Amino acid sequence: MIIGERLKEERERIGLSQTALAQIGGVGKTTQIKYEKGTSSPDSSYLSAVADEGVDIFYVLKGQRSGTPAAQPLGVALNEPLAGFSPVKMYDIEAAAGAGRSFEGEPVKTTLYFSTVELSKQGLDPAQVVGIKVRGDSMDGTLADGDWVLVNRGNRDPKQEGVFLLLVSGERRIKRVQRLAGGALYLISDNELYQPEMIKPQDMGDLEILGRCEIRIGRVV
Repeated sequence: MIIGERLKEERERIGLSQTALAQIGGVGKTTQIKYEKGTSSPDSSYLSAVADEGVDIFYVLKGQRSGTPAAQPLGVALNEPLAGFSPVKMYDIEAAAGAGRSFEGEPVKTTLYFSTVELSKQGLDPAQVVGIKVRGDSMDGTLADGDWVLVNRGNRDPKQEGVFLLLVSGERRIKRVQRLAGGALYLISDNELYQPEMIKPQDMGDLEILGRCEIRIGRVV
């Protein structure tokens, strides 16, 4: 079943005519007909609007119902961009050895395309998201060696706590971060075999928060 056929199925499921759904999506009926025939592809503004009306956009785009384990915003490899999907560059944390926030110039392992609507539902701006391949076992229990994790570079506030991508003395690490009284930071490995590390305020020059880890993509074991 193609995207257009699934869009028609969703429209009929929620009981709307082509004219009604077209109006909701901000397009004309002729455009709606083209979408359903597969001769034209809906853009992100249309998809966002009809999603608010109850259309299961993830099902329309990927054939998987939202709310199922497989329907998290998993990326797909595409030969060319597709309307409604945003590119996310995926980096191997071991290969990414440069300093600073910018990943420009770092070797890109691959580029995956994620549903723009699904990323937005997670509060993520696609332009601020990068994918990082986890290395090592220090975060076992949360992130395993070989997992991919989507990092939101737009969120570098340790006050929220959580798991962050850090630059520590020039080395990129993924650690759970807690803010302590007096401004110190506690870097925690979820694997109990690794001892926590405290970064005192006077040592903050050696640490940079690159972004908050938001979505794990890994094998179910």
